[in-house]
Amino acid sequence: MRIAVYLPLLLCLIAPLGARPLSERCEPRLATWLLTASALVLGTATTISLGMLAVTGLIRIPQLAGLGHWSAHLAQHDDPAELSVALIAGLLLGGAVVMAARTVWRRARTLAAAALEAACLPSQDGVVVVEDAAPDAFAIPGLPGRVVVSTGMLQTLNATEHDILLAHERAHLTAHHHVFVALAQLGAAANPLLRPLATAVTYTVERWADENAAASTGDRTQVARTVGKAALAAHDASTRTRIPGAALGILGRRTRLTDAGPVPRRVAALLAPPLGRHPALTAATAALLAATALSTAEAAHDLHRLLETVGAW
Repeated sequence: MRIAVYLPLLLCLIAPLGARPLSERCEPRLATWLLTASALVLGTATTISLGMLAVTGLIRIPQLAGLGHWSAHLAQHDDPAELSVALIAGLLLGGAVVMAARTVWRRARTLAAAALEAACLPSQDGVVVVEDAAPDAFAIPGLPGRVVVSTGMLQTLNATEHDILLAHERAHLTAHHHVFVALAQLGAAANPLLRPLATAVTYTVERWADENAAASTGDRTQVARTVGKAALAAHDASTRTRIPGAALGILGRRTRLTDAGPVPRRVAALLAPPLGRHPALTAATAALLAATALSTAEAAHDLHRLLETVGAW
């Protein structure tokens, strides 16, 4: 436990360095899975590590140690963690739990409202057209979900671009991109060091949707032009009218194409050949997750032995 319990915390300093390479060099769907898994596993592991460190501080307090029939004296002698470290871990653990609970509550409430909003919106083939001069388009997850497009966006794009836009937004719904974003944000809520991973997921789900649109139309260049054209139109619009359900979009807010991710990077990626799975990055991510899981299990085993030792009195 002297080393293993701290390893997930150390890996959280290293993992964000891989967020940009994964999002830029790896196929978007695989990148989304890897980034989401990394954020969730590392967020969970660091929370567990903080909890174990906090426990080593609690068993040094005689009143609390007595509840578990442990020896506070032996704990003070055999515990590998300094009391100050245990106290800091306890404070950080409290903050992580509060932030994670807050994120779960907000996301659950948002998605529930989204499902209700989507069910109430009249649609044709899952598409809702709203009277709004501001060019806009976004997806509302639900059962079923809805694609909302403003008349301003429809007037900006031609028929081919309409199909591309709808393919992009429908990809968000069919692939349940809101789930990936929510899980990555949960991991980042538990450990703020992981925010770059959550930010990268919001980009890779857009890239994933772009690639789906390119696959359905067979014209990557046209998709790139549509993404750029829609983004510029939305950016140049002087006013935008919010719809109550817009905050229920894929990113937990109204998902304008200008806000969905770095548009120039998306356009450049579409103009380049499709990305591969990049075995080296995939293997490195898998190794990081395996090291995190093994170190957490080892630390838990060491804590169990410590509790057995201080309980033998």
